[in-house]
Amino acid sequence: MPSLKSLRNRISSVKSTQKITKAMKMVAAAKLRRAQAQAEAARPYATRMAKMMAALARGAASNPNAPALLVGTGADKTHLIVAVTADRGLAGPFNASISRAVRNRVRALEAEGKTVKLFAVGRKGRDSLRRDMADRMIGDVNFVGRRSLEFTDAEAIANRIIAEFDEGGFDRCTLMFNRFVSVMVQTVAETPLIPASAGEPANDDGDTADYEIEPDDGSLLERLLPRNLAVQIYRALLESNAGFQAAQMTAMDNATRNAGDMINRLTMNYNRTRQANITKELIEIISGAEAL
Repeated sequence: MPSLKSLRNRISSVKSTQKITKAMKMVAAAKLRRAQAQAEAARPYATRMAKMMAALARGAASNPNAPALLVGTGADKTHLIVAVTADRGLAGPFNASISRAVRNRVRALEAEGKTVKLFAVGRKGRDSLRRDMADRMIGDVNFVGRRSLEFTDAEAIANRIIAEFDEGGFDRCTLMFNRFVSVMVQTVAETPLIPASAGEPANDDGDTADYEIEPDDGSLLERLLPRNLAVQIYRALLESNAGFQAAQMTAMDNATRNAGDMINRLTMNYNRTRQANITKELIEIISGAEAL
């Protein structure tokens, strides 16, 4: 049976932990409102741009001079997977879900004879994937110490991907991230980046318009294609950030409740132990008095 002192120390320790988890829950809840607003605001623009790029890709499919960023290289040998996770943990299965999905995707592609490369966005994903897939990693980036995400961060990632593509490093690129659905739900999503036409959502709003490009398609697509990559990556960063704040708020809420339950159990055990010690001392006193 544990001593009263050890039980008091344990109760004090759990109470301190409960204060920390409660504070982290409040911080995550405050950040969630802004992160959710940013993610929801970015969705219409990113979705519309993806549909426009899909329409341009369909129109350029028969053009032998179409940009490779739009229609791909024509090969399907080497795949690059960009995995977006958080830089911090304590968010339940948030980061693990992406790592697990990436591993499954890598195994499926390699089973088909493909070569797979990985680019990790976020420290947790990098550390997790390096354990068993370090030979496939070609780079990583994180935002440790940053208070907010900027579009320039997504542009920097897009530029690194484009540079790797221009060097012939891969044929297809897929972005994997946690899409924010609600406070309780975040789902793993895949967005094809290169080529733009692969796996794009259908035009479910009746948009079948043809785009006319002036003065020429070359100069416009030269700027539009890298920006589309940056927009899709920026949307993924915002979705992932909102999902992380929601997951951490939920995890810390559960941890706070669990700490409260543990405090109640420890307090009950402490009271029982204390009562047993008092009863034992009374029996010893009474036994000693009767012996006299």
